[in-house]
Amino acid sequence: MFLVVDMLASQGGQGGAGGQAHLQGGTGGAGQGPIVHITTPQLIAPNLQAALATEQALQLRNIRASQIANHCPPPSRIFCGRRDILNKMHHFFSGTGIQHIYVLHGLGGAGKTQIALKFINKSSSRFSDIFFIDTSTIAMIETGLKNIAILKDFGGSPEDGLLWLTSKVEEWLLFFDNADDPNINLNDFIPQCNHGNIIITSRNPGLCVYAGSHSTVLDMEEEDAVALLLKSALQKATVCTEQIAVEIVKTFHYLPLAIVQAGAFISKSRNLEGYLALYMKNQARLLSEKPAQSYDRYAWTVYTTWQMSFDRLTPPAAMFLQHCSFLYYNGISEEIFRNASKYQFIPKGPSKEELQEPLQFLSHFLGPTGEWDSLQFLDAMNEVQSYSLIRFDVEKKLFSIHPLVHAWSRATVQDPKRYMSSMGSILGMAISECSEWDMQLTSLLLCPHIELAVQMDAEVALVFRNQYAITFWQGGRYKQAEKLFEEVLKQQTQFLGENHPDTLHTMGNLAGLYSRLGEHRKAKELAVIVLEKQKHVLGKNHPNTLHTMGNLAVSYFHLGEQQEAKELNIIVSEKWRQVLGENHPDTLRTMGNLASSYWHLGEYQQAKDLMLIVLEKQKQVLGENHPDTLHLMDNLAFLSLCMGEHKMAKELMGVVLQKRRQVLGECHPDTLHTMGNLANSYSALGEHKKAEELKVIVLEKQKQVLGESHPDTLRTMGNLANSYSALGEHQRAKELRASVVEKQKQLLSENHPDTLWNMGNLANSYSNLGEHQRAKELKAIVVEKQKQLLGENHPNTLLTMSNLASSYSDLAEHQKAQELNVIVLEKRNKVLGDSHPGTLRTMSKLASTYSALGDHQRAKELRAILLDKQKQVLGDSHPGTLHTMGKLANSYSALGEHQKAKELNSAVLEKQTQLLGNNHPDTLRTMGKLAIAH
Repeated sequence: MFLVVDMLASQGGQGGAGGQAHLQGGTGGAGQGPIVHITTPQLIAPNLQAALATEQALQLRNIRASQIANHCPPPSRIFCGRRDILNKMHHFFSGTGIQHIYVLHGLGGAGKTQIALKFINKSSSRFSDIFFIDTSTIAMIETGLKNIAILKDFGGSPEDGLLWLTSKVEEWLLFFDNADDPNINLNDFIPQCNHGNIIITSRNPGLCVYAGSHSTVLDMEEEDAVALLLKSALQKATVCTEQIAVEIVKTFHYLPLAIVQAGAFISKSRNLEGYLALYMKNQARLLSEKPAQSYDRYAWTVYTTWQMSFDRLTPPAAMFLQHCSFLYYNGISEEIFRNASKYQFIPKGPSKEELQEPLQFLSHFLGPTGEWDSLQFLDAMNEVQSYSLIRFDVEKKLFSIHPLVHAWSRATVQDPKRYMSSMGSILGMAISECSEWDMQLTSLLLCPHIELAVQMDAEVALVFRNQYAITFWQGGRYKQAEKLFEEVLKQQTQFLGENHPDTLHTMGNLAGLYSRLGEHRKAKELAVIVLEKQKHVLGKNHPNTLHTMGNLAVSYFHLGEQQEAKELNIIVSEKWRQVLGENHPDTLRTMGNLASSYWHLGEYQQAKDLMLIVLEKQKQVLGENHPDTLHLMDNLAFLSLCMGEHKMAKELMGVVLQKRRQVLGECHPDTLHTMGNLANSYSALGEHKKAEELKVIVLEKQKQVLGESHPDTLRTMGNLANSYSALGEHQRAKELRASVVEKQKQLLSENHPDTLWNMGNLANSYSNLGEHQRAKELKAIVVEKQKQLLGENHPNTLLTMSNLASSYSDLAEHQKAQELNVIVLEKRNKVLGDSHPGTLRTMSKLASTYSALGDHQRAKELRAILLDKQKQVLGDSHPGTLHTMGKLANSYSALGEHQKAKELNSAVLEKQTQLLGNNHPDTLRTMGKLAIAH
């Protein structure tokens, strides 16, 4: 039987035998099987329909699979904060007409994906389609694009997916998540068109080349971090829990993944209070454990997410990161490694064998000639940076590592002590190659790194520990420098002997450091010993000997022995000229010290002239921003203040303060010194409230940086007391001045110029509080001591004499007051000039004694002259000017010119109300005078 199938292919039965052959061929024989006829519909019904159904089902499954694969998950239920980035993204994607690409880049665990998902969740209505693509591998990217093609029935390949995106001119959104592999060229997968929207999350900041806009995802704001911790820990937000949470998130440096992991652990243990103590003992374990329950799809723990990146680094890049983890996590510079590579071996330093490990590490960044190769260094750094394991500040040219990554990287090292010693030696090598005159600037960057090396007890050569001490000194960390210098000195004395030049050099440095610590007597005693030994061992003109002589002069200066300081500075500056030349920084520094001696001896003009000469040379030799230049500018500004040039002084101090903040930082002792001087200029210009506020800030910082008994701290306390006095808070001023005098007597001695200065101010407090006899007696003692120590014509002596004359007036000894004021006025005219504020104050006092003695016409004439000068020098609104206006009004009243007196008092009251307020004693006094006149 034959099987005949209409329109369908099918196999029939076996054919019969062939027929007889012909030329053209014959027909075949009849088949042996039976013939069966099946029509098409009969066969399609059960088989073809099943096939079509299978194909449709498969297509649906593929579409559903592609939908699932490209589905964008919701953000974490506990998402917090990031308002600044989200607002920036909303603004960026609000535009139309071009392709928008936004890159979120940062460290693994910083929350990049969650920010993107939060944005998409809030903005989904503005996009026609949203496609999520895992970008961790090329295969995953291609699968994602292929799924787009399948989903849109546009083919079944990655190329088809790209073609659909390119041809479909709509506001679709393509989310490339985890584009972390720097070896993947993402440009191959970005639709090349002028429409659509793309978000990329990556650890690689290099992907910003594609971005129309981007955000570096850093740590969270503290408030948001606390909220995230409490949410993930299932803790209610109360005052108590928030306080505990603040300390926990600070410990994690506000990294979201670490916070969520901590929260998961706390939610399980229910022990928020005890978590921090537990973490401190088990940091690595807690940051490596994956919580059993999680709020999102992120599969990695804090440590494993970084380990994945670390495992992809080449050996030089991995080694670079590990070495950097033995520096402070911030302020890492190429300069450290470059300078270390130039280290010159010296006989008293470590040998090449001893420095084998640091030299081997540095060799990875040297060219064929042995010179530093910045390109090789940048290759390693860029590789680490491509995973955001290190960040680079383009403006400051400095690298930084997240503190948690820093700790984790150190934990990956098998022999941390060896690494720390290697890095400690690199620091010592770098300092050794730093110019002496750039040392203070360099030290500000190096101090945190050296502090870590000291804390971790890095095993380094003695010469490097000495370099550490010098760096601490230059960076204003005097106590840390003192401890290291004393350790170095002990070892040098033991191994080299107490008369070895290196031992003596360290002793000289220690003496100079004692001065910086305010221990001037101790500094002087040590400097005298060192100087005698250096003269004998090295000779009188050796640079080390001259340095010690300079330090000794500084000790004389601070101990109030100004004449001795001046004479020694003259000798030292002359020797430096002979040995090094007129323009050498050491010569210029000594000349600046000599100018300060002139100043403190009351020779203001000579001091100013010399300072101006030195300042010009320092600007040329060292530059305008060098610490030595700024030091002299600061002294010149304060000298100008002493000379009555208040506005000029204020402007110059403002310039110096701005530069010192930039160069040295906000809390360096020199910066604080300038802030204190600026506050004094405010006082001199009558801005007493402004002065008080700045002095309070300076005092708090000096207490922290220098200690409560440092001379600079005590000086600021005395200056703050002056502000209290100027603001009418006389009891407060008296208590603070008494405290300062007591401390200065112990620290500096009873006869030190600073002690005498504050004793005079304390006497003024007695006067202001009505204790006139007590004030007079103390002022008389101070005047006698100042005459002996400073001389009769010294500005400080004249000031106290003027204050003593005021006490005579307070006690109605007007004739004595007049006689003393006449003497002071004559001397001040000669020493300070007839327009100096001090001279003008004496004129005012003399006019008051004339009034007290009934000589009103003479008082009026002198006050009129005084008022004109004060308006020129101090301005119309200065308290001193207003005081004179009030006194002149008194003279008018005493002479019967009441209308003139009333007009003048009204003008005074208006200005006092604006400047001092309604309740200031001077304002109330003027109001009383006007009330009596009415």
